Amino acid sequence: MYHLQTRWKLEDQGLYYYGLRNKERLFKNLVKITRKQREIIPRLPGELSESQKAALGPLLGVQVVTEEDLRPLPTSLREARFCTTCCANDFILPGLEFDEGGRCPLCQTAEETRDLVSILPVLEDLPSTPEGRFDCALFYTGGKDSTYLLYYLAKVKGLRVLALTWEIPFLSDSARASIEGAKRAFPEVEFRSERLEDETLRRFYRRLYALSENTCACPSLAYVLFYPMMVELEIPYFLAGNEPVQMLGLYYNHMAPKLAYRFGGSKALPFLMNLGRVLTLRPPLKQGQFQTLMTMKQLAYGDHWVKRHSGYESELVSNIVAAMGAVPELLPPLREAIRRSDRSGKVPAFVHLDLDKIAGGTYHWNQVKDILVAECGWCPPQEEKKALHTSCAIEKCKDHTQFLRFYHCRSKMLPFSALEMSLASGRTGRTREETLYEMEHHLGFSLEEPPECAIMRGYLEE
Repeated sequence: MYHLQTRWKLEDQGLYYYGLRNKERLFKNLVKITRKQREIIPRLPGELSESQKAALGPLLGVQVVTEEDLRPLPTSLREARFCTTCCANDFILPGLEFDEGGRCPLCQTAEETRDLVSILPVLEDLPSTPEGRFDCALFYTGGKDSTYLLYYLAKVKGLRVLALTWEIPFLSDSARASIEGAKRAFPEVEFRSERLEDETLRRFYRRLYALSENTCACPSLAYVLFYPMMVELEIPYFLAGNEPVQMLGLYYNHMAPKLAYRFGGSKALPFLMNLGRVLTLRPPLKQGQFQTLMTMKQLAYGDHWVKRHSGYESELVSNIVAAMGAVPELLPPLREAIRRSDRSGKVPAFVHLDLDKIAGGTYHWNQVKDILVAECGWCPPQEEKKALHTSCAIEKCKDHTQFLRFYHCRSKMLPFSALEMSLASGRTGRTREETLYEMEHHLGFSLEEPPECAIMRGYLEE
């Protein structure tokens, strides 16, 4: 009896592998097949004649295997195979491959991706802007990463910061308390918040839920809400709180090529883009401003045709853009702000500060937690040892739905938290014990639905 090997699925273009492959085949998940092979594969599992075996050719023994060679799919962490050097495993990342030494693709490619810090320009420091009211804006959630950035920008560097908070209906109690604590700790910072009417937000969420099976739209909707304000106030720079492993995860999820990480340090590409702007009578832009316009235009108008045909289209962002169609009233202010800033050249530059560098070498949860509590009025989550995503009360729901969609081959997007936890365990000094505890207790890596999913659906159904 022959079977289609676990994690391979017949699709329009051929056979697609739902998993992260070894270094020599990284991102080579699609295998083209012949018409004859396409006729045979849907009949599996089943017996094969000699002529059918011959027609399958190199697929036999790799994509098409006998029952005894069929790889089992783990149903829990206890059944999983773990990487020998980090905590990546084939339960949270179904279809994860291993080399002869038992290393996962993340560890196999660690050296060649070590310099992939961010798809945004990485600055050592932000300059002050004497002629403006603010030196920068920060998308502030009350979580650990954005709170650490707020501490660094306002207290360590003494910059004039505008802290922008989108009040999602699922903001965690600890994040809400942390925001209030930050207001007391940083009286020199101006805090502003925006929220959408429930009826408007539900229209958006329901459309997004139909596409993604969850309502996660952070920080995209925050950009839509706050970009007009940043243009009006002529904000020179803005930042979002992202751990280094979150940015690196985009590469392994095939959402950003290596070129995207190197764009910030390139001189040739910005020169060519600015040449096009000058020829069309628009002022040249500096690094970070290009990324801002690309981000905002994608939300306002959808994916550019170049991106759609590049092979690096993000399912997550594409679904958010599609869901924007359910709330068209949000788009005119965003589009007008894009037009104004594009014509004037006064585009807030979207930049990144390397948290590893500003933390003194490695941005480690245990090292910054005491600073946040003592200096920022930060309130840690009640859950012991929780370190990833501390601002959303239903984060486990997002983790679970992304995991389940990939587990059942309904999505080609690797679960974000699975990538981030695996990368953190191998590259940030987090202990194996800490990582495994969080995987098992605080993230949604389970075939059973967590209670947070009912909270999300309850909001949609009100």
